[in-house]
Amino acid sequence: MRWKVGFFVLGLFLSFCGSKYSNDNLSIFKYNESAGINTLDPAFAKDQATVWAVNQLFNGLVQLDSSLIVQPSVAKYWNISPDALVYTFFLRSDVFFHDHSIFKDGKGRKVVAYDFEYSFNRLLDKKLAAPGAWVLSNIKSYSAVNDSTFRVELVKPFPAFLSLLSMQYCSVVPKEIVEGGNFHRRPVGTGPFKFQLWEDGIKLVFRSNPNYFEKEAGKSLPYLDAIAITFVKDKQSAFLQFIQGELDFISGIDASYKDDILTRNGELQDKYKEEVRLQSQPYLNTEYLGFLMENNALPLEVRKAINYGFDRVKMLKYLRNNIGTPATNGFVPVGLPSFSERVVGYGYNPEKARELIKVSGFNTQDEIVLSTTASYLDLCEYIQNSLEQIGLNIKLEVNPASAHREMVANSRLRFFRGSWIADYPDAENYLSLFCSENFSPGGPNYTHFSDINYDMLYEESLSETNDSLRAFLYQRMDSIITENAVFVPLYYDRVLRFSQKEISGFNSNAMNLLDLKRVKKK
Repeated sequence: MRWKVGFFVLGLFLSFCGSKYSNDNLSIFKYNESAGINTLDPAFAKDQATVWAVNQLFNGLVQLDSSLIVQPSVAKYWNISPDALVYTFFLRSDVFFHDHSIFKDGKGRKVVAYDFEYSFNRLLDKKLAAPGAWVLSNIKSYSAVNDSTFRVELVKPFPAFLSLLSMQYCSVVPKEIVEGGNFHRRPVGTGPFKFQLWEDGIKLVFRSNPNYFEKEAGKSLPYLDAIAITFVKDKQSAFLQFIQGELDFISGIDASYKDDILTRNGELQDKYKEEVRLQSQPYLNTEYLGFLMENNALPLEVRKAINYGFDRVKMLKYLRNNIGTPATNGFVPVGLPSFSERVVGYGYNPEKARELIKVSGFNTQDEIVLSTTASYLDLCEYIQNSLEQIGLNIKLEVNPASAHREMVANSRLRFFRGSWIADYPDAENYLSLFCSENFSPGGPNYTHFSDINYDMLYEESLSETNDSLRAFLYQRMDSIITENAVFVPLYYDRVLRFSQKEISGFNSNAMNLLDLKRVKKK
């Protein structure tokens, strides 16, 4: 079976790449995207499937490395003014858009600062209605000083600004190709791979960009000849394809094959150790239960009792095969530099939970409705059963995912399951959820928590340029919302990647970004 699929992909690739490539040593990285991909336009890269694909095709001014440190990309270096308001980027001179029939020299057009000016204008264009326009909301002005210099002025200091610019929304795009139409289907970027073929619901093929500007130890990137993406919706089928060697990697874990590939302790089953490599690291995703802090909110003592009332360690072991870290230290997850165990959260303490319920005077016959989706029903049932043992009457309400998101976004649920995946690697991205100026539906404060001291610390953190001092402010803020039991943190997630042993150079980061330019395949 393995040779049939390999022959098919090889023939497909060669038929579209011409005589430049021979059959010898052709390396094609294959993965499946069960969620599907609707666009390859970076201005609309709002979900993981799109971000992964777009990241192979485009570049921005900066990029994140495996430690989430901002590194140069199209910008070779930059200066920041003393007041942290003006950023001046100096561009490389060897970055070219992918070759296209509209470009005459067979190499593609050189990228200049005016291309970033156009790309930013396009992202902010209300007619385009790009979901990533918010990334530039704190920008007062931007302009190309000349071909190699791009200047940005902020409305107010924002320490995470460079991290924001690493998002795929901020990729540089060529005006003449975009305005030619159909850009979302036939994109032209600057990335290590360039678009080759797209058959809806079947396959998507990228091939290597021979003019890519980045090098490693003097060698041109990328090392792969091509990327082939399939769109099998059934995750069990995709897993079987991976085991048979038809796919080079799968990400995450699904209940349909969780126990087959992992032990209870989150390690590879013995039968896969010779063929499969498991990579695991913190993932910037906090899974939690949220409380609405207005309209007869649950008493503080009851909210704390719920936090103390179930065993997170046991929950992770038996329901998630230890994939994740028990969330006992606030809302900011493991993986961010400002995460600290000094933010004291809640461990399993049923006796203390019962005492808090008794002190609160809460009528334990009253139903507490916990709203969730089917995907998290097993976790919520575990919590429901645990809380019943401390005297609370929990009723589960299961809603379709889309309806649940809409009700959470409009603060219509009193007690709800939620998750927050970082848009950019800074704790501000998490703590902004509890700032009073961000009340939903206009912002992400779904709990409608409001505290003057918290807001003051939040504003102070935005103007603090010293990383250590800013981390201290973040930890004080996290302690405030934890002590007020605004939420019930469940676990801090982990990135899980399974790859074939013949794959090397396959690195990740806590944003779970797919970066294939350094990957090699034997």
